[in-house]
Amino acid sequence: MPTVSLDKGDNYLEVLTMDKAKKQELMAKHARHEGDTGSPEVQIALLTERINHLNSHLKEHKKDHHSRRGLLMMVGKRRGLLNYLMREDIERYRAIIKELGLRK
Repeated sequence: MPTVSLDKGDNYLEVLTMDKAKKQELMAKHARHEGDTGSPEVQIALLTERINHLNSHLKEHKKDHHSRRGLLMMVGKRRGLLNYLMREDIERYRAIIKELGLRK
């Protein structure tokens, strides 16, 4: 049976997955308390990192429409989390957008 190799570049999987150490570092930086993995701040930070990686991937691979759709879905999910945070605690919202540089 022949084997098929897909050569999509060195950083292909890096775009799709995040290094475990990088993920833990982001969680620790944005956590509200020890072991916090689900607060909006942590989720927004993780989504922002994935969005930034996918954005750089799409600059090189302009016709990758499947990944573009995933990017748009992630941006929408992040927007929803930001809206939730803005409704619940405006100070935390302002802190996270300043920290991540999301607004001009």
